Amino acid sequence: MDFWLRLVANTPLSGNSTKDAARDPVRRRQRFEKEYSQLLQIWRNCSNLARDVDAAENLEIRLQELTNILANESRRPLPHPCISFCATKQIYTPIAKIATTSYNEWIIREAVLFFATLIESEEEAFVENDAFSASLTNLLVRITGANSIRLGSDTEVRVVELAFNITTKIRLEPEILPAWFKSQSDAAAQNEKLKDRKDKFAGRTQKHDFPLFYLLMDYIHHEGKVGDFARTGLLYIIEAASNSVALEQWIVESDLSTLMATGLGALYSQLSRKLVIDHPPQDLPPVLAFSDYQHPASTFEIISSCSPDFQLHLDTFLSHLLFWQDVLNHCRSVEVKSTLLEHFQVIFLQQLLYPSLLESSDVDGGSSVAVLTYLRRILESLDHPDMINLILHYLLALPGSESSVRPYVEPAISAARKRKSVDLASMMATKVESGYSPLLFNLVDLIQSCLKSQNEQTVCVTLQLVAAILKRHHRYAIVTLLHTEGVIGNTAHRTVGAHQQEVDFLVTLAGSVGGRDNFDEVYDSILKDTMTRVEGHPCSLKLVAPKVSTNNHKLPAIPDSLPGAPRDVPPHTLRPDDPLLHNILDIVQQFFMNPVETNLSVTETIMDLAICGYISLEGWLLRHPRKYVFDEETNETEPPLLDPSSPSFSEIEKLQAVSRCRRRPQWQPSTLPRILAVLESLADQVASFRDTIPRFEDLLQQRREAFQTADAIVMNQPNVRSGSNTRTPGPDQPSATDPRSASPARPSGLESFAQRILSELGTPTRSRSPRGRRDTNRSSGAGSTPTSKPVPVPPKEFPLNYDTPRKTGPSRSFSPSTKHDGFGSDERDSPVASQAAAFAAVDQGILARKVGLPGQKVEPIPLNFNKKVNSNGDIERNPSREGEDNHDPLEDQLDVDESEAEAQSEVESETETPPDEKTASVSHIITNVIIYQSFLLELVSLIQVRAGMFNEVRFA
Repeated sequence: MDFWLRLVANTPLSGNSTKDAARDPVRRRQRFEKEYSQLLQIWRNCSNLARDVDAAENLEIRLQELTNILANESRRPLPHPCISFCATKQIYTPIAKIATTSYNEWIIREAVLFFATLIESEEEAFVENDAFSASLTNLLVRITGANSIRLGSDTEVRVVELAFNITTKIRLEPEILPAWFKSQSDAAAQNEKLKDRKDKFAGRTQKHDFPLFYLLMDYIHHEGKVGDFARTGLLYIIEAASNSVALEQWIVESDLSTLMATGLGALYSQLSRKLVIDHPPQDLPPVLAFSDYQHPASTFEIISSCSPDFQLHLDTFLSHLLFWQDVLNHCRSVEVKSTLLEHFQVIFLQQLLYPSLLESSDVDGGSSVAVLTYLRRILESLDHPDMINLILHYLLALPGSESSVRPYVEPAISAARKRKSVDLASMMATKVESGYSPLLFNLVDLIQSCLKSQNEQTVCVTLQLVAAILKRHHRYAIVTLLHTEGVIGNTAHRTVGAHQQEVDFLVTLAGSVGGRDNFDEVYDSILKDTMTRVEGHPCSLKLVAPKVSTNNHKLPAIPDSLPGAPRDVPPHTLRPDDPLLHNILDIVQQFFMNPVETNLSVTETIMDLAICGYISLEGWLLRHPRKYVFDEETNETEPPLLDPSSPSFSEIEKLQAVSRCRRRPQWQPSTLPRILAVLESLADQVASFRDTIPRFEDLLQQRREAFQTADAIVMNQPNVRSGSNTRTPGPDQPSATDPRSASPARPSGLESFAQRILSELGTPTRSRSPRGRRDTNRSSGAGSTPTSKPVPVPPKEFPLNYDTPRKTGPSRSFSPSTKHDGFGSDERDSPVASQAAAFAAVDQGILARKVGLPGQKVEPIPLNFNKKVNSNGDIERNPSREGEDNHDPLEDQLDVDESEAEAQSEVESETETPPDEKTASVSHIITNVIIYQSFLLELVSLIQVRAGMFNEVRFA
């Protein structure tokens, strides 16, 4: 009995025996040695692990136990006998052999975790041990080689992460590099390498020098964690080359630059050769939804820009391009950097990018659109000065210059660099030469020809490329794209009187467009936006940066290591005969017939052309002071004759100079720059549209309010989308069980956008420009919505349902005679609702009507508001109102004769125009008119911001 009591009493103590063994270092080591012995016994007794499932499973369990014991011990206080046992007995060597011969992913995974646990323990100097590095290197090479099994994604991540951890140790402790990198220094090996330059160039004889390097190279193109670990680990190795002359020479002679350049070229070759720029129908921008935008057709060869596959390929290419930039940023070796850039130019620029630009055309389905878009994305993604200089220096055919000062380089590294250049030249000699170079046809020639293209998408992407170069790399444009001339002194600056006159001229043009909104608030938000853009321009940094001291006003020079790069941008102005400027103004002349995207791009390009602080606006954007002509000032009194030596003489001269600068020159059309003449002609076209298009002012105001409503919807779109799934079907929304909703007609992008606007008409609006600014106070060029509005007249895009007026936004006020009992009363019989329906029907016809420029023949659009909507939703003529006691006075105001009402039957028929004349819908023209007005205000803000920021106006 006492025995059983003692046995039961000792039961809880038996449960803690495992914990006691883990706490006791001696017992822990005994358990570890036992597990290791069983592991070796199973491995020696099994002839083929690939076929013996039980033995493989037991090996996996034993490896897992060893790893758990080591991980548990590393968290406990010293001593650590198990980790010391691994170091003294070198048990990692047989474990690596077991994993490499097992061809079992689970055993390989546990072996990788075992080595990772030893490295993370940071004891016994495992990473410095040659035997440990040899075993781990052999394991990593064998399990990732060509003859190994295919590893799962999780195991692959653990393998590359282990290699990344080693590179992290090398970066923090450069003295452990010799354990992982062993360069062949004996003469026999060097002579053997020189016998076959092709093999040496391919790196075949150097992989065993630094296997970890090539392991990471194999995974730099992967997505996810694998690619991130590989790219970062490779950056650490390149950064460590600055501490090792042998590693620097080895990297120069390795095929790092070749593999990176060919990999980038392969990713570029995967991009579609033919492209059309499109937007998803469900996310069509509001400014396109209110225009004649049509989705371009895509085929098997012509890919749409919103295709998920295309976006994936483009993102992969750009991410690898950014990896190039990261490598150059981390590389501290001049020779390694020069080798990389040389291969980038020869393999990627000369063999792929430039030939694709040369062979592009806008008549074969969009190859020009594709290559120009890719080049723009490249220039927008990169900011490394050496890469930007290499791309633009080559494509723009800038003259090169040799650098006279070179830093000291080790002779061995310099010799390796020369041998690498010879290898590259011999390899490229086998390529077929095209016979063309940028000296014969460069990027400037391509841009000039594409701006004259008949393909609207080609023109649009070309303008976007020009804007990207002007915005980010303006110093390359002033010597290539633009024809400029120097400006000396401030005598070329405009006077304050001429400045006020030109500002008033542009403001008058903007005001002639019309609008009932608060333009002061609109202009204030545009002014803040423009000031931010001017201050953020790269060229304006030296002009707007605060001066730290009185002795040193200069900012650091741009760190370009390659020769031939343009340096500081000098004060200059654009010549009036500049070809690029005239090509741009040719596009502006057809402003109201142009696609909306083209107008947004051309206005953005003009703004970027005038934002640089070193460019003078006089002569091409504003009148030059040499052309000022003043009226005879008969009222001016002659100044008294004073002695030049008198104290008051200089004061009177200053006052006279101030008075002369305040004079306003004669406004002569012959002295105006072409851009001001074109903008004035566009204002005349708006006036002609106002005379020929009925209800032009009302339709223009509706469009402004529509942009404001669309902006509120875009800002609240995540909330709208999240709540759309829980919304119950309304009267106009068929339920899921309705058989009629089984195959509904797919709405167009315009219809779906209009439906989203209708669903949110009651939400507070936030003004915003159709140009896409993000300022919270920015409007579409007409300000915020006034507090008191007339009866809303919806445009064609708003198919309001007057059967349910509660869905149309704010409630309307009805006359006292209207019945509202709330029990089936038909609100559509009210005069206001009937008249609003007539307005909507007429506006649909007006907005859909095709018209041309004022010089073309345009048929007048007749109106008939004497209509009502019947119970079926059709428009019918109102009965005679003779004898009616109560009727809406709005109908009396808008009533027309019966003869004019008969002419309304053809209101939706299109005007026949000659085939060579461009036409556009009234809706499209109204959207472009708003863009035109917003652009005028932006020009005014730019002129005023520059005048105050750069002191461009003379007051005396």
